[in-house]
Amino acid sequence: MASKAQKTAKYIFVTGGVTSSLGKGIIASSLAKLLQARGLSVTIQKFDPYLNIDPGTMNPYEHGECYVTDDGAETDLDLGHYERFLNVRTSQANNVTTGRIYHNVITAERRGDFLGKTVQVVPHITDELKRNMLLLGQTGDYDIVITEIGGCVGDIESLPFLEAVRQVKFEMEEHDTLVIHLTLIPYLNSAGELKTKPTQHSVRMLQESGIQPDILVCRTEHPLPYDIRKKIALFCNVQVNSVIEAMDADTIYAVPLLMLKERLDQRALYMLDIYNDKDVDLDSWKTFLSRLKSPTDSICIGLVGKYVELHDAYKSIVESFIHAGATNECKVNIEWIHSESLTADNIVEKLENLDGVLVAPGFGERGIEGKIAAIQYVRENNIPFFGICLGMQMAVIEYARNVIGWDTAHSVEMDMNTDHPVIHLMKDQKDISNKGGTMRLGAYACRIKKDTLAYNIYGKTNISERHRHRYEFNNKYLKDFEDKGLIATGINPDNDLVEMMELPSHPFYIGVQFHPELKSTVMNPHPLFVKFVRAALAYSLAKKSVESLNPSIH
Repeated sequence: MASKAQKTAKYIFVTGGVTSSLGKGIIASSLAKLLQARGLSVTIQKFDPYLNIDPGTMNPYEHGECYVTDDGAETDLDLGHYERFLNVRTSQANNVTTGRIYHNVITAERRGDFLGKTVQVVPHITDELKRNMLLLGQTGDYDIVITEIGGCVGDIESLPFLEAVRQVKFEMEEHDTLVIHLTLIPYLNSAGELKTKPTQHSVRMLQESGIQPDILVCRTEHPLPYDIRKKIALFCNVQVNSVIEAMDADTIYAVPLLMLKERLDQRALYMLDIYNDKDVDLDSWKTFLSRLKSPTDSICIGLVGKYVELHDAYKSIVESFIHAGATNECKVNIEWIHSESLTADNIVEKLENLDGVLVAPGFGERGIEGKIAAIQYVRENNIPFFGICLGMQMAVIEYARNVIGWDTAHSVEMDMNTDHPVIHLMKDQKDISNKGGTMRLGAYACRIKKDTLAYNIYGKTNISERHRHRYEFNNKYLKDFEDKGLIATGINPDNDLVEMMELPSHPFYIGVQFHPELKSTVMNPHPLFVKFVRAALAYSLAKKSVESLNPSIH
């Protein structure tokens, strides 16, 4: 046995095999939730094998949404799951990519840190991986650190990651590490049976990397009978009670309860040699689930965006609606509307039956006019409106054109030569040539004016929200807008940038420059989403009341 590494936290590694998208992030989050509910301090980190330094420059179609932490890290969307489940903030340290690892090693090599040695994958890349894997555990803040290894066992990119896991497992004491392997048990309709061979191959591939999994979590559409579990245990060299069934669930938020039933947390604690006799306290979680599954009302919200074909591009927004819906005991049905599909001819048909419209964030000029048309329609027809980031900027442009009368008003992002650049590039962004990690990122303060919709929503004057953008409201035009009724109600106290705008003459019309969806969790639904859903529900009920009195309307 090699010498033991410094003892800090215990480490759980979650790997995946057979296919991608099995839900490693949800399993990791669910296990963390159960351990947290037992009174343990837990955090999760994601190690991604792609060469990008971070997902900040990736197209959302390529990788889903880019999740941003308080400290300004652009990260994988799984960090959103971690925060939503645990209600604990993550940071730059919670997401590491191959690109960042190689960048760190090559930078060190250029400084001469390796004293002239040949720099190799083993030990230099694996040492940097291990250093990052153990970083959070060495803070003394956590009992357990769960590390999700992205990708699939067998991917070329994953090999250094698995080698680093093998080394950590070898260097630490027997009960200080645990490897959970997530696999698929497919059901063949033609044969009428569950097949274990893909799992066997996946585990064998993991064993070829020098890692023997301790627990197997098996994704399946059908229950796993005991004889199948016994077969998996025999062929994969694990104990039969370490074969965990992960049935498909109707909502990701039910998975912790499924894992509780399967005793995943108990098994993990036993194998880590952690004594814990506390009952799992999931009462508030169960209350949330009960409201989620038994709504008393339903509404339809139009989500107007340019990446709507891939719902993961708006993952945090979708989850925020789930949290806010449960709070209001109301099912939120999302109508996905591609902004490029909206025209003056079809706008009424597409939007008239909605109870509210959210205009989503994004970059670039594609689909811009559709967003502006949608905002004009909901503004003129008193339909609840919520604009996020680019959505707020489009609301400003729409108001400038159709209320103030500046027909050519635009954002300099789309039109550098506009006569009225109501949205412009921040001063500190003008000379930036590198795109990665250079936007206004992370948490910034905002001061809210009293006696406004924003104050009514938050109930306080000082808040902090997360940002991800380069363009801002042009303060040169602020008086023109406020004279015409569109009010800036949230201002950054340090640089006077406009953070929130609203229309007091409208029942619910608010645009925000930040991304509130990034801070909504199961235990703390975001107030902007909660109040927007409430306004949409009130609008829906009022509309139904009018229709019941006047059946001829429809």
